[in-house]
Amino acid sequence: MKTFKYLILSALFISVGAFAQEDEQKPERKPGHTNNNKFKQLYDEFSTPNMFRTASGAPGPAYYQQQADYKMDLELNDDIARITGYETITYHNNSPDELKYLWVQLDQNMRAPDSQTPLIQSDGVAPAQRAGTFVNSYMKEKLERGFNIEEVTDVNGKALPHMINRTMMRIDMPKSLKTGEKFSFNIRWWYNINDHVNEGGRSGYEYFEENDNRIYVISQFYPRMAVYNDVEGWQNSQFWGRDEFALPFGNFEVNITVPADHILDGTGRLMNRKEVFSKEMMNRYELAKKTYDKPVMIVTQAEAEKTEKTKSKDKKTWKLYAENVRDFGFATSRKFIWDMMAVKIGGKDVMAVSMYSKEGNPLWEQWSTYAVAATLKSYSRMTFDYPYHKAISVHAPMGMEYPMICYNFGRPDKDGNYSDRTKFGMISVIIHEVGHNFFPMIVNSDERQWTWMDEGLNTFVQYVAEQDFGEWHPDALSEGQDKYPSRRGPAANIVPYMGGDQDFIAPIMTKGLNTYQFGNNAYGKPGTALNILRETVMGRELFDYAFKEYANRWMFKHPTPEDFFRTMEDASAFDLDWFWRGWFYTTDYVDMGVKEVKKFYVSSEPNEYVKNIVKERGMKLSDLPPLVYMVEEGSDEYKESMKNGTLLENSPTLNEYVMDNFTEEERKNIKQPKYFYNVTFEKPGGLVMPIIVEYTYADGTSKTEKYPAQIWRLNDKEVSKAVASDKEIVKITLDPNLETADIDTSNNSWPKEVKQSQFDQFKNEVKN
Repeated sequence: MKTFKYLILSALFISVGAFAQEDEQKPERKPGHTNNNKFKQLYDEFSTPNMFRTASGAPGPAYYQQQADYKMDLELNDDIARITGYETITYHNNSPDELKYLWVQLDQNMRAPDSQTPLIQSDGVAPAQRAGTFVNSYMKEKLERGFNIEEVTDVNGKALPHMINRTMMRIDMPKSLKTGEKFSFNIRWWYNINDHVNEGGRSGYEYFEENDNRIYVISQFYPRMAVYNDVEGWQNSQFWGRDEFALPFGNFEVNITVPADHILDGTGRLMNRKEVFSKEMMNRYELAKKTYDKPVMIVTQAEAEKTEKTKSKDKKTWKLYAENVRDFGFATSRKFIWDMMAVKIGGKDVMAVSMYSKEGNPLWEQWSTYAVAATLKSYSRMTFDYPYHKAISVHAPMGMEYPMICYNFGRPDKDGNYSDRTKFGMISVIIHEVGHNFFPMIVNSDERQWTWMDEGLNTFVQYVAEQDFGEWHPDALSEGQDKYPSRRGPAANIVPYMGGDQDFIAPIMTKGLNTYQFGNNAYGKPGTALNILRETVMGRELFDYAFKEYANRWMFKHPTPEDFFRTMEDASAFDLDWFWRGWFYTTDYVDMGVKEVKKFYVSSEPNEYVKNIVKERGMKLSDLPPLVYMVEEGSDEYKESMKNGTLLENSPTLNEYVMDNFTEEERKNIKQPKYFYNVTFEKPGGLVMPIIVEYTYADGTSKTEKYPAQIWRLNDKEVSKAVASDKEIVKITLDPNLETADIDTSNNSWPKEVKQSQFDQFKNEVKN
């Protein structure tokens, strides 16, 4: 009897539900309809998996990568700021293809007198400008910059045919290079080093007039091999000055001759330390290798100040050797203070190193090496143990990264005073640039094509490392700060950009050279997207496992965006095509709101909806079996339904069903919600995101519910949720902790609150 009643009731519930469905508007289907569903799989955007790169996002059984080894003899002429070099490149062809020629990058040619870089910039006449800017723009002769290639020869000294096309040089080999073969050739070159403070650039020198001294941070300074791989063939895209680099791994043997009173360090192990160090420096170095709690001075400020007052006429050669790195950089000056500290990473010791002049103190002595050490620990936790033996932070007026060495800004005023902005700016740039050792120096993505793959991923891990730094070094925080004040990472910080003018926003999946608002596009938005993915969509455990898997799969290899996307899904069992498409392939923004809230009570009397259905079907109410009816607050039936009893007492039909289908023991534990709400959420914005909603009750308590993003899969405009509660809901708030980068929070509350959107608040703050 109980089962029979249950089946009849269920069938009639389904019948009433069918009436309601027929009443809905169905979308008109047209010939040639395009599937614009936000949850459509990314097959159209992704390359077809193959033997080189699998559908899981891992390297395939036929994956290969080339190798380029360098032997270089360099000399820096401090009197005229010129560097000369003679290098031998040995190129290993590990690809299945025969290569007729090789492509070499000549990055310094971006600054050559005939460079086309200025010609692609739109720069009309400014109505007013500083005199210095005017002179530099219209009155000064172009400086002699760029590579001077003196010879290109084979190992026997025979000239090799070559052709220079702006920042690329093609080397024509005597015969094709077959799979498994290698080819060696020599290049002799020189160039005048640029003043990167006044001329710009990612490397160069800073001049100090006080003592006629320079600090040199040297990089992109040698002709270096382009990447050849299964995705691009030769990656020989020109260097216009913004997009960075795609480089193969190799071994470097580099001898650098500089003035004898210079201090120098760079990529690789110092092979002749006892020759270039004094006895006192060696003793300090041995102490630093055993000191884990504070930096040890290798060269003190007093020693550096004494050295910079005179100039040695002698020379000294520093010999460095590095294995399996993609690039090489070094810094040299007689002004350098030098400190080091040991850091334990995965059971081995790594040296955290800082090189800076007195102009950087006291800030650099206080925080630089601690920031290096903290970065290595945080990034190793999120990815893999740092594999190199050292990481160097060099004081310079810009931020730039190379294997084992990076250049970082942040300088006190002349009296040694500095603001929080200067301090945290310096610590953050050190974390960011040291972090680049992981992305892209080891996880070697193609920066020329996909800037976000190194800058965006690095910005995300930078945020994690900054928060770690704040916990590990609370003395760095100012009064009133309870955590590190990260500039990028939190969802709310990207709102002004994502809510901006769509005419000046490009998808993340855009070549860096061609994007608007480069910093927001390549750094801020992807970094924030990954933080949201970790904190709000996937959760830390799933995200961290998948992210670490990606890093380990592709360390010392060349991943593509699809390898990242696929690995994140493969290692987490999370279908994220909707997330990648929205955040990375479009410029859509997040905007969700509470459209409507209706309150219902249970009644045993038919409501107006059922009455209308029965009438339309030519039925009688008496034809219906006993049903449970929901009546809306304020309706005609509402007053009749209001009783002071429990849910079961207010609905004889429901009470009968429970009595017939549950045991006495089961009935003791059955819930009896008193209030029922139909909450309708709307989505004016294009981005699909989970709905995070906080329900606040009359007794002051609250509950947060997260509805997965898939709730929008069948209706991209609005969705509804039935909420049953034993307590009255007095307030509903969407995204209460600002986790989704919602650009307009004015529609996020019920009852509706009159307040400015985050974007409007930001605009008003800027005005004031």
